[in-house]
Amino acid sequence: MSKTPEELVAERTKRLDDAFALRQPDRIPVSTYFGYMLARFGGITHQELETDLEKAQELLEKCALYIQPDAATGVGMFPAAPSIMLGDRQTKWPGYGLPPDKPMQFLEGEYMKAEDYDEFLDDPTDFALRKYLPRAFEKLGGLAHLPTISILLMGYPALSSLIQLNDPSLGASFEALAKVARFYAQRLPQMRRNAERMAALGFPAGMGRGVFLLAPFDFVSDTLRGMRGVFMDMYRRPEKLLAAQEKARKISVKNAIAASRAFGAKFAFIPLHRGSDGFMSIEQFKTFYWPQLKALMTDLVNAGITPSVFYEGVWDERLEYLRELPAGKTAGQFQRSNIAKLKETVGDVMCIGGCFPVSLLQMGSREEIREQTRKMCAILGKNGGFIMGPNSSMDECNPALVKEWVDATKEYGVY
Repeated sequence: MSKTPEELVAERTKRLDDAFALRQPDRIPVSTYFGYMLARFGGITHQELETDLEKAQELLEKCALYIQPDAATGVGMFPAAPSIMLGDRQTKWPGYGLPPDKPMQFLEGEYMKAEDYDEFLDDPTDFALRKYLPRAFEKLGGLAHLPTISILLMGYPALSSLIQLNDPSLGASFEALAKVARFYAQRLPQMRRNAERMAALGFPAGMGRGVFLLAPFDFVSDTLRGMRGVFMDMYRRPEKLLAAQEKARKISVKNAIAASRAFGAKFAFIPLHRGSDGFMSIEQFKTFYWPQLKALMTDLVNAGITPSVFYEGVWDERLEYLRELPAGKTAGQFQRSNIAKLKETVGDVMCIGGCFPVSLLQMGSREEIREQTRKMCAILGKNGGFIMGPNSSMDECNPALVKEWVDATKEYGVY
């Protein structure tokens, strides 16, 4: 007798919840992030997938029913439209700076100069409005003409500063922002309806995803100083870098808590870009990366939010530090770390996810996929606390091979 969608949601949610809490579920759950693979599944371009969000949802539903994972997400967490509306200099999208069949790309730049540190530290809001946004977004250049907003705290004598609002470029920038606001006013209700549609098919929503944050080091590195700038700062102005990270941590946590309460999100997704083995020495990691990341995660846990962290690259030399995190309160998706060492070192501290090589889901044989699945279930799945998932983007994966992988997990992952 087939199960109802309500029964499937309850079953899959419990399976995932048990794994997150380091309990042993009935079997190892599978969580998938289909991304641009949906375009391949539906025979459309990446650009069509990005611009037709209803079509993207339909393909997510069809693909989820075909593959039958325990949790499935598609595209749409960061839709292309707002970036395109604002002339985002940090991204390229299918059909907008890239061929229609290429996935979105992030373009790193130096949008905060070394001499801007004091301004950022003194008033990050003013810096964001009058410096960062005009530099990073073509359509927001007019914001550079804003008056210093904080002077209005003086009251009526400061109202004359508002004369700067007459600059015609400001009107264009305000209209660009209003256009994005209107987009999200339509998009957020649509996302809620999409979650309801997935639940009606038996798939829980929001498991392991939620508000988006960056590690404090990556916050400064990714969109402000750039990799070259931030690594120079480690030597030339370490105190400024550390102070900026502290400011970034407070901004991030405040925003995450507010967003979590507003939307009911239980998780915070944190991709780690610069903390893995090889990016910096252990001593640098202990000074510039780990204390700030640990503090960020601790703040989230204390606020009732589960950090779901993507440990990009190899973390074999840094796994011992992760033992400092509260047991059963965080989840880690790993990319290329040694799975035996991973389970041995942090298996009793956090739910482990990811790890399955997407290369096998692109070009692997049925036998290779089944053997790797069996191996991971035996090592990482021991005593629970493991969610099978891809080790990287699934954009180029073959849907038929993904189904083979999910089916194999259901076979080898039974406790």
